[in-house]
Amino acid sequence: MAAWKCPNCGREFKRAEQQHYCGKPTDVEEYIEAQEESLRPRLRELRSLLRETLPEAEERISWSMPTYWKGQNLIHFAAAKKHLGLYPGGEATTVFAEELKDLDVSKGSIRLPWDRELPRELISRIARWCWESYAK
Repeated sequence: MAAWKCPNCGREFKRAEQQHYCGKPTDVEEYIEAQEESLRPRLRELRSLLRETLPEAEERISWSMPTYWKGQNLIHFAAAKKHLGLYPGGEATTVFAEELKDLDVSKGSIRLPWDRELPRELISRIARWCWESYAK
């Protein structure tokens, strides 16, 4: 049985007051605007970094997350309650495992704490690697 039902979209969740996005965003700015105000600057910082690093990639929403695409999904990001998720895929997290050892990583996902600066250079290198490995 659900502990909480969103009054806006009607979705049911096991945890009360579960953070979520009602509906599906149509673009990255809409996605960012739907997040808590305190999280938006960091989301915009990451978006700017990825746009700078991947200028030829198409920015779109895929799997309800901001995504950079060139023939296929290259890299995604998403807001979570305790972290900013970066999703370059399992192969990328394996290739960069040594450099990611101080972060919370599982296959294909990197959890960047909200209270720490973004590792900008590392994120750029991972994004470039995704471009070189996956862009079609």
